[in-house]
Parts: sequence; structure tokens; C-alpha cells
Amino acid sequence: MCGIYGILNFEGEPVSKEVLRRMGEVLRHRGPDDEGMYLSKTENRKLKTAVGLGHRRLSIIDLDTGHQPMSNEDETVRIVFNGEIYNFRDLRVDLEGKGHRFSTRSDTEVIIHLYEEYGSGCLGFLRGMFALAIWDERKGRLFLARDRVGQKPLCYTEHKGQFIFASELKAILQVPDLPREVNLEAMHHYLTYQYVPAPLTMFKGIKKLPPAHFLVWEQGRVRIERYWKLSCRPGVVRSEDDYQQGIRALFEEAVKLRLVSDVPLGAFLSGGVDSTAVVGMMSRLSGRAVKTFSIGFEEKAYNELKFARMAAERFQTEHHEFIVKPEALKILPKLIWHYNEPFADSSAIPTYYVAEKTREYVTVALNGDGGDESFAGYSRYRAVTLAEYYQRIPAWLREKLLGRWVEKLPSSVEAKTFIRRLKRFQEALSLSPERRYARWISFFDERMKAELYSSRMKEATEGIDSFAYLGNIYQEADGATFLSKTLYVDIMTYLPDDLLVKVDIATMANSLEARSPFLDHKLMEFAASVPSELKLKGLSGKYILKKSLKDLLPPAIRRRGKMGFGVPISKWFRNELKSYLYEVLLSESSLKRGYFREGYLRQLLDEHCRGGYDHGYRLWALLNLELWQRMFIDVQAGRDSVW
Repeated sequence: MCGIYGILNFEGEPVSKEVLRRMGEVLRHRGPDDEGMYLSKTENRKLKTAVGLGHRRLSIIDLDTGHQPMSNEDETVRIVFNGEIYNFRDLRVDLEGKGHRFSTRSDTEVIIHLYEEYGSGCLGFLRGMFALAIWDERKGRLFLARDRVGQKPLCYTEHKGQFIFASELKAILQVPDLPREVNLEAMHHYLTYQYVPAPLTMFKGIKKLPPAHFLVWEQGRVRIERYWKLSCRPGVVRSEDDYQQGIRALFEEAVKLRLVSDVPLGAFLSGGVDSTAVVGMMSRLSGRAVKTFSIGFEEKAYNELKFARMAAERFQTEHHEFIVKPEALKILPKLIWHYNEPFADSSAIPTYYVAEKTREYVTVALNGDGGDESFAGYSRYRAVTLAEYYQRIPAWLREKLLGRWVEKLPSSVEAKTFIRRLKRFQEALSLSPERRYARWISFFDERMKAELYSSRMKEATEGIDSFAYLGNIYQEADGATFLSKTLYVDIMTYLPDDLLVKVDIATMANSLEARSPFLDHKLMEFAASVPSELKLKGLSGKYILKKSLKDLLPPAIRRRGKMGFGVPISKWFRNELKSYLYEVLLSESSLKRGYFREGYLRQLLDEHCRGGYDHGYRLWALLNLELWQRMFIDVQAGRDSVW
């Protein structure tokens, strides 16, 4: 796992080695084992181009000869690569049969020869996670690409005759005179979803390359194309047993492929269905005890250790447990710096802690990410199905059964109580299914934004509908049911823009590689063909997955409900972080930005701290936004690797 970065100067000026060095320095955490640079100037088709490629390496495979940037035999094609290609050995055999010759044992060199053989079509052969950049000197072409699901990040911009790319935004910010202007459209979406959706970033003018896309810079023009799309259409009609066997075989293969490593390897173990299944399969395939890592908290509601311990005992793993007391004031600046832009998923905190502890023992850790989105594991998928059933009831009877009764219920204090969920469910029933789902998963909806925004912010975001962002993804989904379309939407949005960002940044901040068997694209494609009624059967999520992996799941884990990986944000804001929250959000610097109305900010704070309402996650989003602006906009930080 690595960090990549580069500059293409299409006005002929040489790329600054010092700038390239600074870009690599702020990515040191992604690759502490090695660094490399390539600087060249060439003339092609009347276009003078100067190229600089950089690489920071975390050595996982081919520790001795995998140095990058790497070239082909005649040094006309060079690559910088971040990720792992799990089927590279099979690909290498095929390429050798076509006459290609190799000088290393790395997966990186396989990509170079695939590109020589197939051009952009090389991506279809890759099974793994990746972000890559290839400079083709003969054609004067820069080729960037990201893996199908978006496990590895890649962002880019154009500035003063330069095309600049990097694994993280802070590396791009090392380029002199690059403007740092807040993207208000991105902020608008961030306040809805807790993350900034691709291709936007919070920096105006800098973009993310979306998952499953490649970018070509050639003859001064940029072209972006999509190379893969998940189909949710049911495939050939199969029996339930056939689906189970297909899932089981592909899952076993996905885990086996991800056990290839030249460095110590282990697994995150939360005690949930997905991580337990991964550890169970690892134990079946490994010749020795699997190293497993779990994290617990003093607050009982956030502690899953008893289930993790149950799984560890079942599979006789070499188990490591860590009890931590999250210190928000200590870790927050570190997270703000590493995440590069505002990121309000509070589970980044425990994810960072478990990655930090795990790195003390291993360099690679498998996890269970992706199982919920492919197999309908979240409770909101049950709400989607219940809403469809509810809409079939005559309107007068719906009002009598639920509407008037819900109105009389008290406002909920805790975010996850039944009453709050029931009210949220009822309030969204009048909307279209697509907007209803967007409403359920939103932090600030349209009404709250209208109260929060200043006149300046309202004017800047007029006509920008954050809910339409999800609606457009729904339009491209080809599923047979609304549930299958919703799973597709989450795989295209929440998964790459939230969950995978969270894990990539938290693990790479600690120089740890994370691997996710459930994100193997062959397994995901098969899962997408499974009828949605076999994923959510009645109100039982992951039905077909649990059946397929029954022998890997202790009964208590198979029966347990979904538990989020979080921290007690709401409690903190009413106690130890109360004064800090008021101080930051109502500070002179915060209010002078002119984005939000002071009166409504104070109302949110007062309502939450008095205990009448739970605005914890909204306040967390606003706090992250303000601290990010102080670090990346006000102080122009990011020049040096401070964490």
C-alpha cells in the first residue's frame, strides 16, 4: 500500500523536484519504507511536456525489487501504483505466453505489461484495489485509474499549465500558489450526507476521480470514462442452494486471494457477522492461528468485545483486545489533518484506534467491509421494505394507525431510540421512495438548512438539491425492486465516499494495509444477481449470506442485530466537550465566515446540551467543518507532515 503523486507540465517548464519532494513528504505515512521519483522532459506531437512522478511505498509484496516509479523494458512506459492486484500471478503467466519479460516479482510490473498489451482495457483484467498513474512517453499520454469500488483514493486538478494528481488532497496543496477556496456546493452536500461525494472535494477546483473510472490526459485535453458498472438485474434463476454455493465459493476464493503477503497479516474482528465470517474462513485456509484485533470502550452501549471474544475462541485465534478511552480533543486535530477534508463519520475515531493498535503486530489486516451493502445488513433496509408495505394501506387507515399516534410521542433524546426512528419513518412517508431514503440518511435536511444557512449561503446553493444527487444514482440502477436499487445506491455512494474513505485514511495514517474480501468484484457481481427477497427475508437482513456461511458463524453472532462502530458523541457534547463545542462553533472566526446564522447555531447547541433533542451528529459535522477550515484554509496548513 502506497501513496502516489505527480505533475505534468504541458507548457514545457521542468517539474520542480522540490515540489515533488514536498508532495511525497506529506504522504510519508502511506509509504514509510521507500520513496522514488522520476523526472523527465520530452517533446511529442509539437507538445512540450515535463513529467514528474513520485511514490511512497509500504512494502507488502516483492520487498526487494518492487521499487517505483517502475518502467517497461525500454523505459518508455512508467507507472506509480497504490494497491494490490490479487490475481497478478495468473496474469503474469498469460503475459509471458505473449512474449512479455519480467524483471521483478511485483504486481506493479504486471500492470505495465497489461497496459502495453491492452491499453485502457487492461483495467478489466485487474482483480483488486488500486489507484494508478501511467506515463506513456511514446504517445505523450498520462493515464490515471481507480479500482471498481473506490478502495484507493485519487484526486487531481489543473493549475497554471500543470496537471497535478495525488493519493491525498494535502499532497496537491504543496504546489505553490494553488488557490484554497472552499467549495460551497461540496459543503452543501457534506451537511446532508456527512461526507463530500465524488467527484467533488471541499476545495474548489480539485476533484476526485470517481471509482470505476479512468482519466486520460493527451494533447492538452482530459477525457474521463467509466469502465465498470455493477448490474443489479437478477441473473439466471437459481435455487436457494445454488445461490448459497455460489456465495460460499466466491467468498472463499476472495479470502484466499487476500492472504498473499510477504509481511505479517491479521484481521479486524468486531464480532459482527462479516468480520467473523472473514476470520472463520481465514482460519480454515491458514496453516497457523490467525492474529485478530478488537477494540472496546468503557461505555457498554459501544462495546462489542464479548462477541469478538466469542469468535476468537471459536476459531482459536491469536487474539488481541484493546480498551481505549477516546480522547476527542487529542485525536481530533490528527483526524482532521489525515482526512484532508471535513469528514463527519464519528466511527473514524474507533477505526483509527484499532488500526493504530493493530499496526504494532502486523502490516496487513483483513476486514468485513462491504457485506452490509451487498447483502442488506443495515436496519434502514428494513425501513425501505416496511415503507413499501405501508404505502399499500389506504391513506385514511394509515393516518389512523400511525400518523396521529406518532404525533403524540415525545421527542427523543438519544439518537438511536425506537421513538426517534419511528418519528423519522413517519415524517418521510409522504415523499417519493428515493427522496424518502435520502431524508432518512441525511444529517441536515432542507428544512434545517433553511434555518441554518445565512442569506449568502442560501444564495450560493440555490438550485442545488442534495437529495437529487442520490436520485440520479437511483436512475442508473437496473434492479428489479426498490430495495435492490437502494443497495446499488449505497454501493455507489455511501460505500466509496464514506466507509472506504474512513478505512483507507485510518489504516494508512498508521501505515497499515486493509483488505476487504467482500469487496471482491466477482463476489459483488454475483451478490447483485441474488434476488433481494433472499437478502432481506421478511425483516431478517443478510439471510442468504448467513445461510451460506452458517458453519463460520457462532449462533449468537448469527442471531445478533447490527451494531454500529461508534463513540458516544452526544454524551461528550453534553459533558466533557460542552464548553469546547460552544467555544469553537460560536467563535468570532467561525461566525465571520458568514455561512450560518448565529441564532440557529446557538439553538442547536442549547437544545442538545439541555437534553431535549439529540443534535450530536449534526454538531459533530459542524465541528469538523470549522476545525478543517482552521487547519487547511485559515492557516494554509499541510505544508509539513505534522502528524
